[in-house]
Amino acid sequence: MKKPGVIIGIFLAAAGLGAGAYYWQNLRLAGPAVQPLPRDTAGLPEEGKGPGAGKSADPAAFPLKLPPGFAWTVFAREVKGARVLALDPNGTLLVSLTSQGRVVALPHTNNDGVADAVVTVLDGLNKPHGLAFGPGKEPRLYVAETGRVAAFDYDPERLTASSEQKIADLPPGGRHFTRSLKFLPGPRDRRLLISVGSSCDACEEEDPRRAKILAVDPEDGGELSTFASGLRNSLFMAVHPRSKHVWATEMGRDDLGDNLPPDEINIILKGGHYGWPYCYGKRLHDDKSDPAGAHRKFCKDTIPSFIDLPAHSAPLGLAFFPAEWPQQFRHDLLVAYHGASNRTGPTGRKVVRYKLDAAGNFVGVEDFITGWLTPEGALGRPVDILIKDDGVIFISDDKAGVVYRVVYEKMVKEGL
Repeated sequence: MKKPGVIIGIFLAAAGLGAGAYYWQNLRLAGPAVQPLPRDTAGLPEEGKGPGAGKSADPAAFPLKLPPGFAWTVFAREVKGARVLALDPNGTLLVSLTSQGRVVALPHTNNDGVADAVVTVLDGLNKPHGLAFGPGKEPRLYVAETGRVAAFDYDPERLTASSEQKIADLPPGGRHFTRSLKFLPGPRDRRLLISVGSSCDACEEEDPRRAKILAVDPEDGGELSTFASGLRNSLFMAVHPRSKHVWATEMGRDDLGDNLPPDEINIILKGGHYGWPYCYGKRLHDDKSDPAGAHRKFCKDTIPSFIDLPAHSAPLGLAFFPAEWPQQFRHDLLVAYHGASNRTGPTGRKVVRYKLDAAGNFVGVEDFITGWLTPEGALGRPVDILIKDDGVIFISDDKAGVVYRVVYEKMVKEGL
């Protein structure tokens, strides 16, 4: 008969092995997402540039690499967990601070490239994410929390929001708990689109509102309708400047290895099904999600991805260059690769430029801003992108807790 001490030792060893196996399967790749910053990006000097930077430029102090002719500043610093960006009717930048339960405004009146202050517009919210200003002469501010969408009367002079009206109830929480908003373009259909991610990695949802882009009347709210389905987590949306179609980034499932499935850029069509959880990419069947192959034929009738992205890039914000920009940028697309943690080697943590022709056809791809991902770890993780007509680009970073201001110097100086 074994002694009690031996039995306890065997039990502890087994528990240790079990814990180690759990860590290896579930937590070993989470480090880049949760480790502290190796350097204080938010503590950088106010001015910085890419290649060919000015007198004060130090590659160690200014890690971001931009195309020639672009310069950057840290526009706002006290914005921990900065996510979605929006411009109010007066051109003031708003940002949702999801982890803080706040929406803040970043007024900028002295043209020095740095926000004057961080002004709280709304507080005490439940994981606020999507922001949108509605149509009309006095547009209301729409905010998507994890379990609902509400509209507020907004004062752009005082930077205040009041007279809350609930527009829609949403399924709260889940694996993907952030909700995003986009108004359909054009005067005939001003419905508000709401992106609701899946509750799981790959499963059949019990709640019919999940893994979809929903639509609702922005004035009176009421019943939600399905605009598009089969979308695991289409977190950000943008409207193509010419076709007026809604484009969305889509994050693929986990547990298929380092290189599958691709993340996606999709053109969202009303009534379309995009395959999740049974298919991904160009109508490829997911053998792990559907091992019996019962939905293999179904995949052939889904809408394929428009552009496949590297797996685990975790694409978030996307924005088209406006027509006011020079021809070499016009109608191209910028996408923020937030970077996922479930890959053996880290990826993402950059902004990528997708070159498109005037009709929106894919022409090519190249890195636009890099430098967040270093051998020491991730300096930051870009989230949303907002491109203005005047040559200015804003980028939020929820890891560094900052908003960057990127300028195309030729446009700014010459007023193109």
